[in-house]
Amino acid sequence: MVFFRNQFADVVEWEEFRDDMIFWKWGNREIKKGSKLIIRSGQDAIFVNNGKIEGIFENEGEYSMDSQIIPFLSTLKGFKFGFNSGMRVEVLFVNTKEFTVRWGTQNPILIPTPQLPGGMPIRANGTFNFKVNDYVTLIDKIAGVKDSYLVEDVKLRITSVLDQLLMKWISREGKDMFNLQANASDIARGIREDLDMQMMDNGMTITGFQVMSFNYPPEIQAMITKTASHEMIGNLQKYQQVSMTDGIASGNVKGGGAAADMAGMMMGMNMAGEMLKNINQSQQGAKQPADPEPAPSSSDSKPKPKFCPNCGQKTDGANFCSNCGQKLG
Repeated sequence: MVFFRNQFADVVEWEEFRDDMIFWKWGNREIKKGSKLIIRSGQDAIFVNNGKIEGIFENEGEYSMDSQIIPFLSTLKGFKFGFNSGMRVEVLFVNTKEFTVRWGTQNPILIPTPQLPGGMPIRANGTFNFKVNDYVTLIDKIAGVKDSYLVEDVKLRITSVLDQLLMKWISREGKDMFNLQANASDIARGIREDLDMQMMDNGMTITGFQVMSFNYPPEIQAMITKTASHEMIGNLQKYQQVSMTDGIASGNVKGGGAAADMAGMMMGMNMAGEMLKNINQSQQGAKQPADPEPAPSSSDSKPKPKFCPNCGQKTDGANFCSNCGQKLG
């Protein structure tokens, strides 16, 4: 008799609560009159009979089993248990919060790329969010055979298909394979929709999916960075000048002070040459061509006499004689 009495429970509550636990099943033990049901914030309590939901209690608080819970259940789908010597119940406690999980690719994903015959090896990481939204499906597919379910169980299922989904949506939305971050929101939206379809089968929904970053192999990232530098600077000559400056400042130009001085002198000469070239071009552009001198007329080409042939007066280069008016030219 002592053993039998120990099987009775005074309190029905989530005894093994963990923040990363999605649901926990209160064992099929007997309760007695005067027992209490305790529901805490963020929990729903589901009474189950033969794998079917008899009642869902969502409001946090403390309830009397025999005066508040059992009478309510008896009006539902045939919760017809005698309550003379004890009653066996099964209660599923569900965590109602939205879970946030970090994810990351374990191995590089080879994305088909025309520039790379073997594919572009890419890693990615981010987060996804989910919550329980269908208790009937949850009990039918998972809680019917498990006593508890953890966030890690969901993460394992998600990551098992994530590589294929990343490959699918990167290939579809990754218009610039060397700048995937620009299309990260479109890629994430497509993956979230596909994951949500899969998680619906377990009574859960994906409420968010984010891609925080895409990571390329070091040699590919170096090429991307170098190309971006060329685009920023404008041309190779200036890029070489900037690279030389960085090398001198950082001490990466080896060979002693003479080598560094020679490199600096060459760079200075190149820069001075560029400056003089720009100044000459500016001056030539600002300089206006001079007006050409008028060609001498035919009348000016005939020499004038020094003395008037009519009266002998000195002409001093005039066109007409000042004494007699004779035309001289």
